[in-house]
Amino acid sequence: MLSPLPMRDGVGATRLHVPLTGEWPTIAAYMIERFFHLDPERLLVRFDRGEIVARDGRPLPRETPLGAEEFVWYYREPPEEREIPFPIEVLHHDDDLVVIDKPHFLPTTPGGKYVQNSALVRLRNLLGIPELTPIHRLDRATAGLLMFSARPETRGAYQLMFENREVQKTYEAVSARPEGWEQDAAGFPLVYRNHIVKPRAQLCVEVIPDREPNAETLIEIQNADGDVVHTLLRPHSGKMHQLRVHLAAVGLGILHDRFYPVLEPETPDDFDRPLQLLARELRFVDPLNGAQREFTTRRTLAFAPEASAVSDA
Repeated sequence: MLSPLPMRDGVGATRLHVPLTGEWPTIAAYMIERFFHLDPERLLVRFDRGEIVARDGRPLPRETPLGAEEFVWYYREPPEEREIPFPIEVLHHDDDLVVIDKPHFLPTTPGGKYVQNSALVRLRNLLGIPELTPIHRLDRATAGLLMFSARPETRGAYQLMFENREVQKTYEAVSARPEGWEQDAAGFPLVYRNHIVKPRAQLCVEVIPDREPNAETLIEIQNADGDVVHTLLRPHSGKMHQLRVHLAAVGLGILHDRFYPVLEPETPDDFDRPLQLLARELRFVDPLNGAQREFTTRRTLAFAPEASAVSDA
């Protein structure tokens, strides 16, 4: 269903489904109850200013009865955001595909307290392409390669690559070296598998021990120098937090990971202590022209041993 409102500052309007029947006399009354955490008068003023519209773009007055419209559109009021002071870098841009190097702390898409400070909105504003859509995602804490579709007509072909696991992904991570840990005795390289699920309204994923594995990662040692272990990770699947969970499970929890192996209390971002996880390489055969594509990050992990760090450009 197309929005009657254009994109604004890189962000599309929000669509709300409104019940056709119920105890509310007006659409405004329903929205006041639905968004009980907002000031009711402030919401009514938005109706008076013509900011709540119908499917054909008509502004709806506050007296509009329930049942008159099944959907309404409006722009979310932007939150007060903390600026993420790290730029994105465009590594590739053609008519169909955009590839960027995402910094740590920047979410892939708008959500919660981050809207303008998201990779998607920044990129839409930078390139002037409102149709940009991420083909896959990176955690806010993870840096590195992130791909976007530039045209709806070809988006499905790229999304299908990820669904069919036709994209070779390589990550790198830095972990604290456990006491007494020896590389020769640790059994690497190894393939780690388990079953991961993401419960609703929960920050961390859960591991279900007795179920068929749905997440698989090849873990290799890149270097083990002093107090840290530098690993290369080649995931065969793409479950949420998979790499963080798998490294924690083998005793190599990623440096500065506040979720695994133990969830820490929420605190403001510490820009000097980014999660030491980086999306390093993407390789695939382009579904549009059959060309071999290969992209490599220009970023490095700040705590990686010098001898094994990827060169910065």
